[in-house]
Amino acid sequence: MSLAGDARSTGQAAAQTVKVAIAERLASLIRRDEDLAATAVEVGLIDRAWLEEPGKVPVGTAGALDVVERFLERSSEQRPSMLARVGLSAIQALSWRSEEPGEGTPVTMAVVFTDLEGFTRFTAGAGDEAASALLADHHRAVGPIVRGRGGRVVKRIGDGLMLTFHEAAAAIHCAIELLDTAPEPLRLRAGVHHGEVVATRDDIVGHVVNVAARVTEAAKGDQVLVTGAAAEAAGELRGVVVRRGRRRTFKGVGEAIVVHRAEPA
Repeated sequence: MSLAGDARSTGQAAAQTVKVAIAERLASLIRRDEDLAATAVEVGLIDRAWLEEPGKVPVGTAGALDVVERFLERSSEQRPSMLARVGLSAIQALSWRSEEPGEGTPVTMAVVFTDLEGFTRFTAGAGDEAASALLADHHRAVGPIVRGRGGRVVKRIGDGLMLTFHEAAAAIHCAIELLDTAPEPLRLRAGVHHGEVVATRDDIVGHVVNVAARVTEAAKGDQVLVTGAAAEAAGELRGVVVRRGRRRTFKGVGEAIVVHRAEPA
């Protein structure tokens, strides 16, 4: 390499070192205020990954529409009357994303289903009103965790949820964190799959969705099951152990699917 090339490489390395140092300092300041950090991550102003490893990954990857959507969703959970005051329901406001060009085209993402084990039995014993209140509290606890990992609550299915994430790693981390949101005396279970889906106005459809749902059904309470495709897409995960997988067959799924159990390290 020429002297000019050496000097350029040295200068670039020095500049990168300075950038990392500045990022680490800024992240440290943000982390000192836990509420500020949590809010910034939840609405997408900064990424959790950057807060954990400043300077090594982008500060944020959420687009402007993502930030607005997360803010509105968060606001509607905390103050349901806010959107009503401007003449919009939460559903109408959060459907803005569906107006983006390309609706109905294939996109690769991670799909997560959750389910509350024992909910039917709880409802039979405690009654519909108590069950409804329990679900409302659960959903309020789930929202910040999903948004904090860059995910989206696509829809509620009875006592379960359907979630989507752009990154498989974020989906797996989120599924594990959601285990702690299960209201007593219930236990949450989750399944994660990754692949190509089709996004419609208010739903996500495709074979990947069906597989994720079947994997969730196979999980037990306090378990997160992850397909081989999701584990491979996620790569190495900080603070997570992905156990050795085994092939399983599921009703309505033509091929055998490799399934792993993911749990905190």
